[in-house]
Amino acid sequence: MFSSDFDEWIKRTRRLFEEIDRMIDEMMREVDIYAKPGERRRVIGPYFYGFSVTIGPDGVPRVQEWGNIRPGIGRVRVSEAIEPFTDVIEEEDVIKVIMDLPGVEKSDIDVEASETELRVRAERGDRKYFKVVRLPAKVKPETAKAQYKNGVLTITLEKKEKKFKPSGVKVKVE
Repeated sequence: MFSSDFDEWIKRTRRLFEEIDRMIDEMMREVDIYAKPGERRRVIGPYFYGFSVTIGPDGVPRVQEWGNIRPGIGRVRVSEAIEPFTDVIEEEDVIKVIMDLPGVEKSDIDVEASETELRVRAERGDRKYFKVVRLPAKVKPETAKAQYKNGVLTITLEKKEKKFKPSGVKVKVE
């Protein structure tokens, strides 16, 4: 009895997927009707989307989206370049920018730094990454150092204005 119920479920599921395949084929034929003769449809993919939520020092949550899917007015925009997951860490004297760039080599990565932003572009085969990072403080672009290991790019930049660090001895005022 149990195996016949399972067999029936498999048959129904198979029919459902066959119907979905038929509907997709029909929609694709409809799209082809509107294409110009000799024109091919551009297929973008795969699709990537993710987000991270962090709590800032002020206690306010911040949501950072990454991937190649962006909401637009009326519809979703899909980009060929993936916006990589990025973490910006501000330390006392430096700013570190850490990015996930799996599937590329060191030679595929192009980094440009200015006082206020960082542009990272990488491309290898069908893997394309692009991101502009607004830096939380002004930096000295000539001090930028980048390291790429195991799919993770780490860029370190010295701050232009370093915080005052008290040194010496405390003097008692009389």
